[in-house]
Amino acid sequence: MLAFTGLAAPAQAEDLPPDASASWTQEPRTAESSPSPNGAAVAGIVPGGAASAGDFTLSPGEMNAETTSRVTRLDAVLPKSGVQNLLAGANRTVQPWCSRDPFGTAADPDIKYCLQNDDSVSQEWIPQGFTGVSDAKDNGLWGDAGNIQLFASYDGWDPGRETDPNPATGDCTTAELNANDACNQKGVRITFVQSRTNPATGSPEVKYRHVLLGWTYVNSADHVSFDGLHASEYPIQKGVHAGGIVWYGNYLYVADTRNGLRVFDMRYIMDLDPDGDPGTHDAMGADTDGVKTTANTEDKTKVGRHDNVWYSFGYRYVMPQVAAWKFKATQSNPQGSYACVSTGAPKASYISLDRSTVPDRLIMGEYCRPASGYPSTGRIASYPVAALEGRSADVTAQGWSNYLPLTNGGAQGAAAYNGTLYVNESKGTDEPGNLWRYKWSNGQLVQQGQPVKTARGAEDLYVERGTGRLWSLSEHRPGEASDCTANRDTADPVGTDYCQRVLYGHKLSWLDGQP
Repeated sequence: MLAFTGLAAPAQAEDLPPDASASWTQEPRTAESSPSPNGAAVAGIVPGGAASAGDFTLSPGEMNAETTSRVTRLDAVLPKSGVQNLLAGANRTVQPWCSRDPFGTAADPDIKYCLQNDDSVSQEWIPQGFTGVSDAKDNGLWGDAGNIQLFASYDGWDPGRETDPNPATGDCTTAELNANDACNQKGVRITFVQSRTNPATGSPEVKYRHVLLGWTYVNSADHVSFDGLHASEYPIQKGVHAGGIVWYGNYLYVADTRNGLRVFDMRYIMDLDPDGDPGTHDAMGADTDGVKTTANTEDKTKVGRHDNVWYSFGYRYVMPQVAAWKFKATQSNPQGSYACVSTGAPKASYISLDRSTVPDRLIMGEYCRPASGYPSTGRIASYPVAALEGRSADVTAQGWSNYLPLTNGGAQGAAAYNGTLYVNESKGTDEPGNLWRYKWSNGQLVQQGQPVKTARGAEDLYVERGTGRLWSLSEHRPGEASDCTANRDTADPVGTDYCQRVLYGHKLSWLDGQP
């Protein structure tokens, strides 16, 4: 579910000025205006009908050139790792078909992955966006590596700060950090997952590894450094929900809800522990001052450069943002609300890729709940994804743009394949979600059959063409709400908790055959 974006304290980053300098404020930065109910402007809106493609127009981030310069400096200091090397050393294990069950009365999927227990029950990291190598490459291989999925999680829990009398003015106290490193707001991480054969044993396995996303900046000592992600509309670290991600070629696109897209590059995955032994505190390079640095991946309480030592909240790998795309139209969606305007800049709540069209298209859509004066149930549109690689001119939605025909809104993810649009609708923690199917007829989205019941907390969608699967994930952790046990499958014991966090995939052929 889309969490309200709130406030947290600044400054794990070294030498952060008290007014959060332009160097530290992150991109993209869409212009904001006060919200106003749509009123008569929505009189002609038809559910499923056409929406303005121009409202979705993206402009290159104003700091793209400066961001490139900073990443180049960072690249001269920190060693890099390729995707295949990262996966070869993946340090965590998936358990296929464990007992975690977010489906209840809904049909079981074709495949289910369960994460390690600390990830499955984590209050800190909430999974959202989903993509994979089938998006990245037409042949579904990264070099010779296949069967790769990626998902994004945002940091949604900050013990200590949340009870601070004035959490917007200070960092975690030493005592709070010592009690729980989750006191830090760490932003967003990407998890690389691969199903493969273990080269030593010959047995099948599914392994995964977390990678922290970062924003480069130049501190007051004129050192290049990096921080976790935070939304530009807040002067402090919170707000990037990462509700959708797309891996296309070398680039990873991450949805930034009110602003547009953040761009990362698979060729710039920084490795702060090249020898694989956290205790050795490996030597890093030098910035323009010529001072040699080291890295520390044991300390989970710091990020960026501190006293010539690099930290990354304990993560071995960091991917810095390399560019941004911002909405050209003014953003007037009300903050702290699920209500959406019907015209003007949309929300980038989720994204996906359609490789069944020519050209390949990036899909972007909104999570909305209708409210008084705001009847929109969400808009959705597509872009020619290759145009996003240029970053020299505006990119407008092309192909189609529509209002979603969801009476109550709540779209958490959408993916299109061979002319069908699949949409995940959240139904909360007390019942399974809905997976809707639509086709276009004379430019309008038309419902196909009845919604297919799916996981509670179903999120972003990803089409894996080689296996014919539509992947998603469920966000809720066990015990998250008192109604997680509601609407029990009669085959399950009383008190069964259906708030369970898994990755899963349905066969497209099965979905298309449902009534």
